[in-house]
Amino acid sequence: MKIPPLYFVNTRMDSFVKALNSYAPLSAACIAELVKIVRNKTIPKHGFLLREGSIPKTVAFIKKGLFSYYYTTEEGTIVIKKFFAENSFVASTSAMLQKQPGLFNICALEDAEVLEYDFSSFRQLTQRFPDLAIFYIKYMEKHWIVEKEVLEITTKYQNARERYLNFMIRYPGLNERLKQHHVASYLGITPTQLSRIRKEL
Repeated sequence: MKIPPLYFVNTRMDSFVKALNSYAPLSAACIAELVKIVRNKTIPKHGFLLREGSIPKTVAFIKKGLFSYYYTTEEGTIVIKKFFAENSFVASTSAMLQKQPGLFNICALEDAEVLEYDFSSFRQLTQRFPDLAIFYIKYMEKHWIVEKEVLEITTKYQNARERYLNFMIRYPGLNERLKQHHVASYLGITPTQLSRIRKEL
């Protein structure tokens, strides 16, 4: 008996397809075309998915591992803006849309496995498949409008203790996987200050 092609799609990329469908249900035809532009990639710990100054062209879906999304100040200080773990899509979106050198680095904090696809090819598919266009709109609305606004407000108005508690809610389970200096960088405080907050809780 001949096994349908979508059997291989579901067994090889089940978490990827599940993540896509969590935003908008995609047709079998759309998924079959989408996986054609996807490739597996492994990134070792401390390896880079993207380096500051390069023009990003791809989006990655994290099957395994943890990434930091950060920039370096003129003084050499690392400022972490986000963390991306399993079942997340990660890219320097604004730089990719503008086709300009990115301001951020995307670095693996653990050995990682990702599914990577070319953004230009993805955009072409959104013109062919309305359901994929709906996924794209819903994803952008959630992560680059709603979440971005909340993050800007909490960063501006919350104190360090409140930001730490918010971090624990936003990234459940990551506290044990991150170094203290990673969390401190994300919160905009020193490791000593973070240690003090943890002791007080």
